[in-house]
Amino acid sequence: MSIMKQLLKPLFIIFLLSMAARIANAQANFMKIENYKVYYGWAKHFPQDWMILRQFENEGKKYFLLVNPQTLQTKIDETNFYEVKSLTMQEARAYYKDTPYQRALNDAEKQSVKIQDAGIEGGMPKESGISLTADLCPSRRPLDKRIFTGIFTDFQKVEKPVPVALSITGIWMLQHPNDLEWLKQMQQKGEIYITWINHSYNHRVSKSLPLKENFLLEPGTDINFEVLETEKAMLKNGLLPSVFFRFPGLVSDQRLVYRITDFGLIPIGTDAWLAKGQQPEDGSIVLIHGNGNEPVGVNDFIDLLRSKAPAIAKKQWLLYDLRESVGQEFESVEIK
Repeated sequence: MSIMKQLLKPLFIIFLLSMAARIANAQANFMKIENYKVYYGWAKHFPQDWMILRQFENEGKKYFLLVNPQTLQTKIDETNFYEVKSLTMQEARAYYKDTPYQRALNDAEKQSVKIQDAGIEGGMPKESGISLTADLCPSRRPLDKRIFTGIFTDFQKVEKPVPVALSITGIWMLQHPNDLEWLKQMQQKGEIYITWINHSYNHRVSKSLPLKENFLLEPGTDINFEVLETEKAMLKNGLLPSVFFRFPGLVSDQRLVYRITDFGLIPIGTDAWLAKGQQPEDGSIVLIHGNGNEPVGVNDFIDLLRSKAPAIAKKQWLLYDLRESVGQEFESVEIK
């Protein structure tokens, strides 16, 4: 028995080191990203199948950005941990067609004809509550921290870490490194859990152009840059990209929606933009702006929390992880 233990001990140490390295990868700042590209495929590491979305190199190692098609959770991992089969996007979607991830992509495409608010607008929580999304568009103003301190104060006794989804732009990351670090610290302390949504890199907007030529529909927009450079900026800042995308201004057309789903990203809209007076219902994806440009929406959200305080205390009204909420919505839905 002692001989067996001696044989197994080195293997166990190697296993622990391997797992430690993989955990570190998920939290790493990838500062020397090269050959970042869209790459679809099937990846197997017993017992879980993953869908590959991206491939890149960093300091001589190759990595995948993967999504669990059942839970919509993403992760970064080294490529050599997996049995891999390369697929086209069409092949990958066919292979995973019965999963919540692919059903959500399909549903978002069905909503593609709207000029504003295309994509998924609501989820399906098990109990009363909402999914909170806060947009971080380019802004000269600092982060509106009231959102996050309010969440922590009201929910810390019943729900910790508190889930929130942040739609982030590359320009905001570049201009607000201290605010970004503050958010990361809140997550590291276990106070909030952030799902990072791609919100484009530049988030250009014109006050004079019509919607059909505005935001990402502006002529000359490089959609590959807007999507992939934002993901690279996330990784360089130690953020984990999700499978969600929010259109700047919630503006898109059918062609643009399909461009985004071809990246493997699920467009996320809203059925409750608080600053516009839209009232949330159970399962709503609520939109506020955390970039300092929309204090009215933040005030409305704080008022909403106050009105729900008794229900929050009894765990009868909660904030839901956007991935779980959308995943539940399409868990048992049959797409025809």
